[in-house]
Amino acid sequence: MPTIGIKRDELFAALNKTYTDDEFQKLCFEFGLELDEVTSEKQMLTKEQGDGVQADNASDEVIYRIDIPANRYDLLCIEGLVSGLLVFMGRPPPRFKAIKSTAITEKMTILPNTAKIRPFAVAAILRNISFNRQSYASFIDLQDKLHQNICRKRSLVAIGTHDLDTIQGPFFYDAKSPADIKFVPLNQEKEMNATELMEFYSTHAQLKQYLPIIRDSPVYPVIYDSNGVVLSLPPIINGNHSKITLETKNVFIECTATDLTKAKVVLDTLVCMFSSHCAEPFTSEIVEVISADGTSNYYPELPYRTEVISPKLANSYIGINETPDSIAGLLTKMYLKSEVNETGEVSVEIPPTRHDVIHACDIYEDVAIGHGYNNIKRVLPPTMHIGRQYPLNKLTEQLREQVAQAGFTEALTFTLCSRDDISTKLNKALEDVPAVHIGNPKTLEFQVARTTLVPGLLKTLSANKKMPLPLKLYEIQDVVIADENTEVGARNERRIGAVNCSKSAGFEICHGLLDRIMQLLEVPWKGENGYSLQKVEDSAYFPDRCANIVYKNVVIGKIGVLHPTVLQAFEVSHPCSVVEFNIEQFV
Repeated sequence: MPTIGIKRDELFAALNKTYTDDEFQKLCFEFGLELDEVTSEKQMLTKEQGDGVQADNASDEVIYRIDIPANRYDLLCIEGLVSGLLVFMGRPPPRFKAIKSTAITEKMTILPNTAKIRPFAVAAILRNISFNRQSYASFIDLQDKLHQNICRKRSLVAIGTHDLDTIQGPFFYDAKSPADIKFVPLNQEKEMNATELMEFYSTHAQLKQYLPIIRDSPVYPVIYDSNGVVLSLPPIINGNHSKITLETKNVFIECTATDLTKAKVVLDTLVCMFSSHCAEPFTSEIVEVISADGTSNYYPELPYRTEVISPKLANSYIGINETPDSIAGLLTKMYLKSEVNETGEVSVEIPPTRHDVIHACDIYEDVAIGHGYNNIKRVLPPTMHIGRQYPLNKLTEQLREQVAQAGFTEALTFTLCSRDDISTKLNKALEDVPAVHIGNPKTLEFQVARTTLVPGLLKTLSANKKMPLPLKLYEIQDVVIADENTEVGARNERRIGAVNCSKSAGFEICHGLLDRIMQLLEVPWKGENGYSLQKVEDSAYFPDRCANIVYKNVVIGKIGVLHPTVLQAFEVSHPCSVVEFNIEQFV
């Protein structure tokens, strides 16, 4: 959760009202925020560096440190916080507009080479803006907060802001060889190429963390104007030529990205927050962005959309009893202008500042905040329940004890494993395994969620070769199966798996364990409600040494002797028999 520091006097001046610390803390709580700390620059410096530090030049001005929800990008600066609080206290929410220039619409062209490294870009202009020291510092700080939050340390989006009066459109976004990019970086005097720049900033306290994003690429992204002046080398640094100062009147904002949606959110947030300082408040100027395929898009989009919610559901979910008109009023306080439509439902207008509103449940949450969590009456549940253990977990613990008494040692293995563990090593094709794949695996050992307990047990055997034979291991845990019929596309399945490793396979050991478990579960051999074994061929098992375990005419698992190639793949040097089946059927 990001924390912002705002000077108290500056905040109260913007709100046109003075509060005590307790009063402001209460206001924050009602608005869904938390006043984390009341401090000062001098106190923060002393706290960070110790009592012996010289803090004479630090200010004693009171600073409010406020915790902001991670998805409320619009509250990460004083402009957004003040606007949100004023609307919460009754002021009508502003209307944001993106207009075309009365003269020439600025253009930015994305060239094809950018597809190799950072393919997307958006842009906008803030005309006739007036900065003072406070608003300028807030403008820079918001960019930093966004970079650390939604931009994921500039890996998804990088923001560049430039003095439009020092550069000449149209602008070009290209990707060039590092040696071909030459400019003077921000706050420097010496011109250097991109390779030299990487070396120069390799020890910089703040910028060195961003260098790996593009360092190993054969081409670096670069933005320049019609005269060849470099505006920025995203995501590292801007050029000094277009540096923004307190005297800047027209700001050109560009966002380069690997995620276009995130770039739009960042651009909308920046222009909405600081268009309040423009001569025509809450208005930004459109820039035409020409994509590499020749299509044109206009940014910022500043979209307004309408969602419809049910007052009945809102009251039911939250536990309140408000009229539709009252719910519309509560949502309007939360920056979501709302009204009751002809059908009695509430139409909610989502402004471009509220990109956190994705689903109706986000709107219900704002209804609860607007109503006040402390104002929701505490009531006893309509029915009384006695707490008890989840049946599947209870059965699991009971079986653990009994299998251990049968002479098996419990193993606890990772739920994630490599793709080879569940496919190649078991003589199966990966496409035939219903596995859930990790989108961005960090290591080769954690690429998929396991679909069987066998690989984990065999890895445990391999790591305990020095132990005396026989080795009898078991595990009762979940596996994850991809299933398109479920809501999330996958389901967990609780299984028991056991392996016997000795000088001989010892199939009778695993068969005996299966019979013992079924005896404990009071499941008879064969019959309509019983279990049985059916011969089956499986590439992971020795030919003619594998059978399905069938319960009530449904296959719930397998038992058999593992194939020598499987043992060799897991570096197990002795024969093994295994049994594995689903125990959820018995709950």
